[in-house]
Amino acid sequence: MAAVNMPDFDLIDELIGSLRELDEHLIEIVSDADRREQAVKQSCGKALRENAAASLAEIPVEELKNSKAGIRVSALQNAGFHTLLDLYNAQNWQIQRVEGVGEKQITTIRNILGEFLKRLSGHSHIRLTADENDRKSLVLITEIAKYRQCSRIGQEAATLTEGLHAYAEAAPERVLIRSRLRWFFSRKKTKEDTILAVAGILAYLRSPECTRIKNLIDLYDKARNMSEGEALGDFKKNGASYYALIEKLTGTGAERELIYSSIPAQLADEIDAFPLDTGGFLGDLRSYQAFGARYILTLERVLLGDEMGLGKTIQAIAAMAHLYAKDRWSRFLIVCPASVMVNWCREIHKFSGIKAHLLHGPLLEDSLARWQQEGGAAVTNYESLSKIIGAVDGKMKLSMLIIDEAHYIKNPEAKRTRYIHTLEDESERILMMTGTPLENKVDEMCELIGFVRPDLVKEIRSNAGMRHVPQFKEMLAPVYLRRRRDMVLEELPPLTMEEEWCAMTPQDSACYIAQVQDGNFMGMRRVSFLQEDMNTSSKAVRLREICEEAVEEGRKVIVYSYFRDTISKVIGFLGDLVAGSITGSTPVQERQDLIDRFTDAQGGCVLVCQVQAGGTGLNIQAAGVVIFCEPQIKPSLTWQALSRVYRMGQVQNVLVYHLLCENTVDEAVREILARKEEEFDLFAQESTIADAAEGLSEKEWIRDVVEAERRKFLPAVIPEKKEPGE
Repeated sequence: MAAVNMPDFDLIDELIGSLRELDEHLIEIVSDADRREQAVKQSCGKALRENAAASLAEIPVEELKNSKAGIRVSALQNAGFHTLLDLYNAQNWQIQRVEGVGEKQITTIRNILGEFLKRLSGHSHIRLTADENDRKSLVLITEIAKYRQCSRIGQEAATLTEGLHAYAEAAPERVLIRSRLRWFFSRKKTKEDTILAVAGILAYLRSPECTRIKNLIDLYDKARNMSEGEALGDFKKNGASYYALIEKLTGTGAERELIYSSIPAQLADEIDAFPLDTGGFLGDLRSYQAFGARYILTLERVLLGDEMGLGKTIQAIAAMAHLYAKDRWSRFLIVCPASVMVNWCREIHKFSGIKAHLLHGPLLEDSLARWQQEGGAAVTNYESLSKIIGAVDGKMKLSMLIIDEAHYIKNPEAKRTRYIHTLEDESERILMMTGTPLENKVDEMCELIGFVRPDLVKEIRSNAGMRHVPQFKEMLAPVYLRRRRDMVLEELPPLTMEEEWCAMTPQDSACYIAQVQDGNFMGMRRVSFLQEDMNTSSKAVRLREICEEAVEEGRKVIVYSYFRDTISKVIGFLGDLVAGSITGSTPVQERQDLIDRFTDAQGGCVLVCQVQAGGTGLNIQAAGVVIFCEPQIKPSLTWQALSRVYRMGQVQNVLVYHLLCENTVDEAVREILARKEEEFDLFAQESTIADAAEGLSEKEWIRDVVEAERRKFLPAVIPEKKEPGE
């Protein structure tokens, strides 16, 4: 009978020790989550209290009279305590030096200050900056970054902890012999069982599952030792997630009535009560976004009109993830402009476990077949609808049909609109999305609302004259939800607008007058970018100066123009500063690649965009400076373009420069835009801008502007006829 070779008992102890060490590390990762969360909550609470304390500077000491506690307010004022902040910053002994103020009154003052701080903290907001010199922000950003990374790792570790712990407890027990002495006095069967048990532990330590556990432990160690630089880099890319996390941990956020817009209280309560399942959503929802997802799911057929930058796509994906968690065979169809198809696929993959199928281009049929077989989300554009409509109409059920940039189907006679209507019966839910109902008059909005809630259209049309009053918004509440950035994003850094008026050079003037002579309105709009030599262009020179200043500050720049010729000249003039350009002819995938490279590039680089292309479907939060080469005829174009930069997730103040030439069509355009912008008010903002945009494009207005410019410039270039004999 063959003998069983004695194993290395030191190695056995080492293997068992490794197994137990892994178990302890994994348990620590999971159990550490609560401690880290509490630490971040405390840090955020401290920041809120500090903000609240700063607000005490706006409250005069006289407010203490209202406490009716007999505090000698006049004596405090005479001693130099003019605001509650003065008292807050003072030591007790400093206050006690005031005549008539003793320990009892100091206690009362401290209690009152504490109550003020508590109330102010509840309305305070944390604003983080990407400034390396802002130590308070940097410390909090680093703490949140570590928490975010550790939490994600902890969630994955939690799925493995129970299995590893059970094995780490049981496996060593199966190693019956643990010493050389006992080996000599044990039976062969016991020795064989010991060898098998050790082999099992060794196999486990070499298994893919154990490798995964080791990787998680390494990642966790890196996460909790993350440097401030790494944390700041993560914040710059994922600023929106940081604020969502702060809101979640502190319970702060936009006021309830702002989140709900003009939705009546009873309907708002019904929506709030909807049990939104966020287990399959891989991100953090802001409170207004969670309400938006519940709104979509509760009312089922709606128009989400949140202002650009508030995350309409995120709200749609959260609603999809809820439905997908209930039924893994759910099918969703997203119809959107070609420019945002890739972005939709990326966002679905990033924020959910739903498989995204791009139905576009030469692989359309293959992707369509996979979508039919596997379910998930199909993403297509309006132009490709005709190729897939036959596979859906009467043959598939859609859990949700999502129509992005819904104003594309405002024309009921257009083919794309008719195709969309074909899918109405196949769709359990319909979500229409547009951040720019700025192009719609009330009757055009009714075309959109009529698709999801035809029963409301008659009432809306008959009350169109009331569109400026709150009652009209309440009428729309069951079908239309819109929130503005300034309502719900308190943490957005400042947006600063500057008009850069440039005096025309002789070359600017000569080229511009030639366009005036020809009555060429579009040529006149290209003032200062008409000549070939941009060194003689006042706007181009100022543009370069702004870009060079941005380089010094490490800011990235977006340059917008309506005209491709202007874009070409800007690119040539700025040279190596330009990191890329996007025009209407830039392929969809290349656009996103350019944005990714721009985001990852060093500060000081420039992205040059045609305003129609760069203003639709792109997220460019990396930019801190925006430059418009000419005023846009339609206000919506300007705000679309700005919203791609100044949106949720922006972590730096944004500087916006409008390049303008004096005594040119630029002045006329800016003047009429200024008059129209004064009319904006709440919901009426959309209709007013639409009217302004339509009016600005009318031939009569353009003709008036051209004639005014001709009267201004033609006498300078056309000599008067002399009478005979003169």
